[in-house]
Formats: sequence, C-alpha cells, structure tokens
Amino acid sequence: MRNNEDRFGPPVEEDTGPGPVSAPTETPLNFVAPTEFVDLPSGGKLYPPGHPLHGKDTLEIKFMTAKEEDILTSKSLLRKGVAFDRMLQNLIVDKSVRLENMLTGDKNAILVASRISAYGEDYAVQVVCPACETKQKFEFNLSDLSHNQPEDPEDLGTSLTDRGTFLCTLPRSKVQAEFRLLLGRDEAEMTKEMAAKKESETASTKQLKTVLVSVNGQTDVRTVHSFVDNMPAVDARHLRKCIKGVTPDIDMTQKFVCSSCDHEEEMEVPLTAEFFWPK
Repeated sequence: MRNNEDRFGPPVEEDTGPGPVSAPTETPLNFVAPTEFVDLPSGGKLYPPGHPLHGKDTLEIKFMTAKEEDILTSKSLLRKGVAFDRMLQNLIVDKSVRLENMLTGDKNAILVASRISAYGEDYAVQVVCPACETKQKFEFNLSDLSHNQPEDPEDLGTSLTDRGTFLCTLPRSKVQAEFRLLLGRDEAEMTKEMAAKKESETASTKQLKTVLVSVNGQTDVRTVHSFVDNMPAVDARHLRKCIKGVTPDIDMTQKFVCSSCDHEEEMEVPLTAEFFWPK
C-alpha cells in the first residue's frame, strides 16, 4: 500500500506581520484513496506489443470506497450483470487499461485483491462436505491463494506465436489449431449468452469457439465453428488440456477440513454473494 503521508493539504500559516494574528483559514480535508500493486499471474508476458500491460508484472489499483460499494449495490447494474466489472474498472488507476482486454487470470487477481483490501482476508462461507455432506460454515484465507504456474508450452506440444496465440497439432485429426487465451470481454459475453439461454451448446463448447483463432490457417468464423462442432472428442480433450495448461491464473483451491467427520481435501473457494457482501 502506498504511504499516505503528505496527502493532506498544506498547513495554514499564521500572519506574522503587523496587527492582530488572523485565525487559521479552514480548509476541507483532502484525502486520496490509498492504492496497492497487484501481482499479475501473466507477468505481462502474454500481451502483445502496444497493450498497456505488455511486459508489466503488476497493476496499481485503489482500495474500495463507498463509491465502489454503491456500484456493487446498484440494482440496475446487477440486473445487467455488469456490477462487478464496473466496480473493478473503477479501481484501476491506469485508465488506459481496460478490464475487457485483460486476461481472465489477471482479472481474477484484481478481484481477490480488491476484496481483501475492502473486507479483509477472512472469507467465511457455507460449504458442503464432499464426504459426509454436512453443511457448515468454513473460513478460507484469501491471502493464502497463490498463482498457478503455467506449464511450458513445449511440454504440451504447443508453441507461442509472436502475437500471443498458441499453436498445437491435434492428435486424431492432425489439424493445426491456433488458439488464444480468454479475455474479460469473452468471459462477460459467454456469461451473458448462457444466462439468457440463447445457445443450446455447453459452456465448454462455447469457450472453444471463442478462443479458437484458426484451423490449418483458416480463420473464417464459420469454418472454425464447424470444426469445433465436428471435432473428435480426443482432439477436444487435448485442446482443452493445452488451453488450461498455458493459462496463468489464481489458484482458487484451499485445504478444507470438515468439522463433522474430519475429512480433508483441496476445495475450490466458492464465489458466493458473501464474497463482496460479507455478513
């Protein structure tokens, strides 16, 4: 967090000249919201030249204020499903950085950091034990979440292009598939379409159609979508594995211990309404 020293207005000086000493002039309190630098899972390595996050491993954000809380409680924004994105965009100090053009892993890092700065690292939420199915309150520590380590593309049989996309040869069809990583705008659009039930396809298929850039060099959208619809299952599985393997993100899993049966396992931290509206 930035040092907030010297962020208040200058002290009022007294008149030391002839005559009575004048009373200090009252000035309004000038306060600037503190900021912090968030480590980006991507390290800025997967953004193309010219992108404001190219080569940058951190991003400065403001601490949440009452203004951001108003955004989160706006019924209009909540109905449109844009409250969280609007709030996060408001926190980014560098206004040339747009949330919709950020990798989803970097966006998730900002989401977690903003929650910690606003309401603390403790996140108590109701979960169900996978072993005994007992419902219980469990407290996760958000500060213990870490970045996952993307695999070396070569180990997955993929290669990184100079424009930030990846190439891989699918095992069954032998098609060379070119894909990119999900951006904030992709995630928002997919969520919107699935919520409106405009598409009969699954979220997984929709994701493949979104990130697949070309097949054997063909970039026509209809060609790409047709290939996804007819892709052999083994190829689809391999492509999803490659995408997951090279995607930088926050590791949202944490150790869970059941208070009823003492069962232990790694559990993904659930993002419920209490994440930004803790009781």
